[in-house]
Amino acid sequence: MKGIVFTEFLEMVETQFGLETVDTIIENSDLPSEGAYTAVGTYEFSEMLQLVTQLSGTTHMPVNDLLYAFGLYLFEGLLKAHPEVVSSYKNPLGLLYSIENHIHIHVKKLYPDAELPSFKILEKTDNSLTMVYSSSRGLYALAHGLIVKTFEHFNKSAHVEMELLNEQGTEVKFAIVQKG
Repeated sequence: MKGIVFTEFLEMVETQFGLETVDTIIENSDLPSEGAYTAVGTYEFSEMLQLVTQLSGTTHMPVNDLLYAFGLYLFEGLLKAHPEVVSSYKNPLGLLYSIENHIHIHVKKLYPDAELPSFKILEKTDNSLTMVYSSSRGLYALAHGLIVKTFEHFNKSAHVEMELLNEQGTEVKFAIVQKG
């Protein structure tokens, strides 16, 4: 997993829960990196799982609620790091529609070893999009937060329905309808 995800996650934890919580979740995890991350590094996904699990235990918040909040937060960090990716889109549905065929291709050029989820488009209209998120990591709540923040970035809102296609959450259908 790319380091930018770890650095942004720890920034979110510090911003929302304080530096003491960052220290606590790192100390209570068994991290090969010892919690020292660089944005350009690559780290084991198991480290992120440990950090999120520890944060859930510390804050008494469900893991998926934390992942959703992180998705909201991560959008801004990715936007700052790569504004050119988002600036080429005029609306949120256009951006979301292009995740697989444009944005992830751009990401792969920058980070060839990045393991990205896939987004299969099932249907697109002028104000809606239905797609299936697939990832062995099951971080659909993170994807949900990124989707919602995409609409906020364009000063729009949407109704987002999720349907888990399996118990592990490794395949999830998102039905998105832009409001107004």
